[in-house]
Amino acid sequence: MDSSDQQRSSSEDLEAADHDIPKCITFGPEGQRARSKNRRGSLRRSISRDSISSVRDRARAVQGVPIEFRTLSFQVSESQAIGEAASSKKLLEALKKKKKGEEIEEKDYFEHLDYHKRNGDDVCNALNVHCDKGLRASEAATRLSQNGKNAFPHRRENYVKKILFYIFGGFCSVLWIGVIVFFICWRPLGNPNPAPYNIGLAILIMIVIFLQASFSAFQDWSTAKTMKSILSLLPGDTLAMRDGQPMKVASVDVVVGDIIKISIGNKVPADIRLLSTSGDVRFDRSMLTGESDEIEGAIDMTDTNFLETRNVALMGTMVTNGSATGVVVLTGGNAVMGRIAKATNAVKDEPTLIQREIHRFVLIIVAFTVVLATAIILTWVGWLRVKHAAFMGLISMLNNAMGCVVAFIPEGMPVGVALTMMIIARRMKSCDILPKGLSTVETLGCVNVMCSDKTGTLTENKMVVATVGLLDGRMTAGEAFSVLSEGMSAPLKELHRASALCNDATFDPLTKNQPVMDRATQGNATDGAVLKFAEAARKGFIESINDENPRVFQIPFNSKSKWMLTLHKTDSTGAESQFLMLMKGAPDVLQPHCTSYWSSESKTIKPFDQASQAQFLVLQENLSRSGQRVILLCQRNITPGETLGSNAFMNEIQDSCINDLTIIGVLGITDPPRKETAVTVAACRRAGIRFFMVTGDFGLTASAIARDIGIFTNAADPDTFYNLANRSTDMVENRQSEDRTKTSLLLEGPSIAKLSGEDWDLVCKYEEIVFARTSPEQKLRIVKEFRKRDNIVAVTGDGVNDAPALRAADVGIAVVTGSDVALEAADLVLLDKFDSIVDAIRLGRLVFQNLQKIISYLLPAGSWSEIWPVLMNVYFGFPLPLSTFLMIIICVFTDLFLSLALIMEKEEFDLLKLPPRKAKKGHLINVKIYIQSYLFIGVMETVCAHSMFFLYMYKHAGIPFHSLALAFESYSDGFHGYTNDELIHFNSVGQSVYFVTLVILQWGNILSIRNKRLSILQADPIRKKRRNPWLLAGMAMSLAIAIFVTEDPGIRRIFGTARVPLEFWFIPLPLALGILMMDEIRKLIVRSWPKGFLARIAW
Repeated sequence: MDSSDQQRSSSEDLEAADHDIPKCITFGPEGQRARSKNRRGSLRRSISRDSISSVRDRARAVQGVPIEFRTLSFQVSESQAIGEAASSKKLLEALKKKKKGEEIEEKDYFEHLDYHKRNGDDVCNALNVHCDKGLRASEAATRLSQNGKNAFPHRRENYVKKILFYIFGGFCSVLWIGVIVFFICWRPLGNPNPAPYNIGLAILIMIVIFLQASFSAFQDWSTAKTMKSILSLLPGDTLAMRDGQPMKVASVDVVVGDIIKISIGNKVPADIRLLSTSGDVRFDRSMLTGESDEIEGAIDMTDTNFLETRNVALMGTMVTNGSATGVVVLTGGNAVMGRIAKATNAVKDEPTLIQREIHRFVLIIVAFTVVLATAIILTWVGWLRVKHAAFMGLISMLNNAMGCVVAFIPEGMPVGVALTMMIIARRMKSCDILPKGLSTVETLGCVNVMCSDKTGTLTENKMVVATVGLLDGRMTAGEAFSVLSEGMSAPLKELHRASALCNDATFDPLTKNQPVMDRATQGNATDGAVLKFAEAARKGFIESINDENPRVFQIPFNSKSKWMLTLHKTDSTGAESQFLMLMKGAPDVLQPHCTSYWSSESKTIKPFDQASQAQFLVLQENLSRSGQRVILLCQRNITPGETLGSNAFMNEIQDSCINDLTIIGVLGITDPPRKETAVTVAACRRAGIRFFMVTGDFGLTASAIARDIGIFTNAADPDTFYNLANRSTDMVENRQSEDRTKTSLLLEGPSIAKLSGEDWDLVCKYEEIVFARTSPEQKLRIVKEFRKRDNIVAVTGDGVNDAPALRAADVGIAVVTGSDVALEAADLVLLDKFDSIVDAIRLGRLVFQNLQKIISYLLPAGSWSEIWPVLMNVYFGFPLPLSTFLMIIICVFTDLFLSLALIMEKEEFDLLKLPPRKAKKGHLINVKIYIQSYLFIGVMETVCAHSMFFLYMYKHAGIPFHSLALAFESYSDGFHGYTNDELIHFNSVGQSVYFVTLVILQWGNILSIRNKRLSILQADPIRKKRRNPWLLAGMAMSLAIAIFVTEDPGIRRIFGTARVPLEFWFIPLPLALGILMMDEIRKLIVRSWPKGFLARIAW
């Protein structure tokens, strides 16, 4: 034992392993019977005498809680690993924050709690409470009044604020100004004869606002009721010691210092430091961790992390066995569950990339609107009111200013954006991809780093034992079967037995009659492969060997310890109290603890000396280089001093389990890559996405698989932590250049913990990386480090411990077969094959491309061509060529239907050949789009629409252009011999002509805008490749709206529209064709001279 302790202290990895002893430990039937003898209550009762609850139901995970708990636990463990000096500094900072009344971060709060580290008497003394008698009732009342109820602090949902945001947020805030102004123009400014036109506009804009608000509310609606679920976790009553007597106390009245008795069936009312237990007490923490394994209670600290130690019972967890007494150390909002509830409440979702882009666009548009409206008001105040008082009164000026507002705001854009993402999301579902939020769809298009699990994601998760290795011998699984059938190799027989016994997998009863290798297994894939190997060697072996060697105790495998342990009763040990201990796990973790090995040559146990250690490393490396996962099996006979089934027995096993082990042998397990994996990796890399592997496998194994599937493409060996640690100045400069290095990098878990910020700067510049032997905490850190350096990161995962990394990533991706916690944390769920992620990325990029096309389509008519009539009216004295009402109709109705047709567009070219959009530079709206929409298409539409207005005025009213220019107040009764009513009629028809012209010109615009580079002859909407029948339907719908608006008598009477002469329905058609042809010429020039000036400014 002493030599083992010396060996343990000399190994850094060993110390880490000691801290990582699994928390979920179970006993076999023999062990359970022994544990039952230590219970204080009767075995016949379903609950103990002191239990308040009469129903023994398991705790259920609450949405969001396991993710927050796991993340918090990782952060505390990582923070504690930094060192005492850093911890002291953090403690001082936390105390300063507390003095200032600032909130202390959860990880700092729990990092410095030491209730679990001190003995029970010290804790009670610190809390000023008697360990047996508890608090006096008067003292409990005082503490309750000072510290408040033992309840979660929660805020009520501010629905009023939400509704107000829907109604007044974004463009709506500006539109409300228009509503108010139009109401004022109606009354009182319109008295004594208020114009129905103004009240009609006010109502119309309000309808637009409420439609947008309703649509936004529908988009944001969620059924998640996290806080309501959390509140249901508290029990009603609790048994507490008050004045030396046990008494029922309402859980909300429990205070710090209360001595609490809990037993089977109880929910834990607060965070309790356990003082004594029945020896078999267990807790169900699944509502916190998402894992169903029960946790054994303890009196002494088992982990330095307050959230992971077993001598603290956490609020809301369930007592599933035994009983315990403890002192309350944290209540309400200070307890673990309370802090999580507070964090869940306080967290504000970060705006997504598309939300940021839309917000930026809103700010730009609002700025333009305010500037122009202000300019119009100042112009009227300083010039028109003085020089042309009869031309424009206050009401007309306000109408023009609000017309400017309506003109510049594309009211239909929010609906178009939302519908675009909804439709793309539906396309994703048809590709077996389930996006949980619409914003996820667009974010995928920006992803430039993909961190993927190996097992089950990149590989088939169909593991098979391919190689059997004894220290001085190696054979295939088939050869091992032949040797076992002869029964001549004792080491191989021991390996065969260990494979069957140290195993948590079982065969599915429905497939037990099938060939062994075709049977389905229940449990993890590695155990399943080992189980099939053991059974295939001899049919019926699994059942018989387990009957002969019943399991009495086990410590299951977990990602921290990287091993599992089982304890068996067996006749071969030669003593009643002696047990066979078997261990199976990662060679690099278990091998340093081994002192002997089974020799295949001598068929005896030999010392594990330096020569045999070197031999073992060669065996391990050879198997790993061939892409096999290497599993080491060890054994040891032990004679525990404590009684089987007690916590003391459990602690003894934990303290001595990794000592004096005998190596039996190793198993090399293959897990073939999925057929689609290499293609998927290549497609992602072609799309400019760096594809990294994050796995718990040994480095050489991970490297071999990475080469097979194309993650590592260089023939040279990859860089390692050694290269980073010994980097030169030239290497630093090279890594910090814009061109990322083509060198591969292999980083293993122990090295990741040692990386500095400067190291991470270099790591994040590599093109090809494999992270091996990683823990879930390190996976979370990898995500954070890449995001910190402005990368958009997607992460795949399927386990409970992957949830924090999935939540921290820009896009978390889970497979449908993953754990519930992983599925909850993910943003995207793959329902079938992994290669569907390529479709998801393509569709994500298509979203952004189509949104740009929609906005580029909306701006020429819905903004640019609507603002110029106002400017022509105010500054050049022309009659207003387009009314405010018709501006709204264009923005909200005629353009909206055609923009929805753009949503259905397929990609113009292979989007996966383009690099990912840079989130900070690749804006949704940029200067190139403004040039295309305003200065090219917009100018042509404005000129054509004005020309049609002036053509009508000349042809039907006989008023030439030069007479209308600078007409100002002259355009009134007597102008060119017309009465005022006749002039109003001419202007109404002219406005309707302008409106119809814009509607038809937009047909040419949409046919040109649907292709950025290609000609319509290459990608027309008729042929199958880019067929879009919705375009024709959209054109028909916009034309129908235009006819309705100009022909309906009610609308004509209220909003001043008029019938359009027949020829003005046809003249715009060649003009629309002209716009299409002009854009075709532009595209031809861009294609012909891709480096020319037009190509550089082309959108």
